[in-house]
Amino acid sequence: MSKTPHTSFSFKRTLYFMGGALALISGIIGIVLPVLPTTPFILLAAWCFARSSERFHTWLVNHRHFGKLISDWEKYRGITQKNKNRAYWVIALGAAFSLYTIPVIWVKLLMVPVFAGVFWHMYRMNTVPEK
Repeated sequence: MSKTPHTSFSFKRTLYFMGGALALISGIIGIVLPVLPTTPFILLAAWCFARSSERFHTWLVNHRHFGKLISDWEKYRGITQKNKNRAYWVIALGAAFSLYTIPVIWVKLLMVPVFAGVFWHMYRMNTVPEK
């Protein structure tokens, strides 16, 4: 992974940093709000910080809650079976809730392949062994 030099101010670095901060905040909100996924936002924050702030990237990679998730992704491009199972449940509950509450039939019909695609993507993702 190529990193942008962190020695001088640049507009691009600032945008990456702001994107990382926004993704991190969204990921933290996703911990308590089941509709918002945590993992993709935390991974996006790590990616943005790797290109903008070595200090924030190092902090995030060494974080006691998010660090293993990020290092597993950076090293193996996958997640643990435990996190996959959590994702399956969140996807299933989100799909059930959405299909139940949305009154428009054509929207429901569009949502079914989207949820199926997300399930399929999770299934095909690399599974990192638990340590």
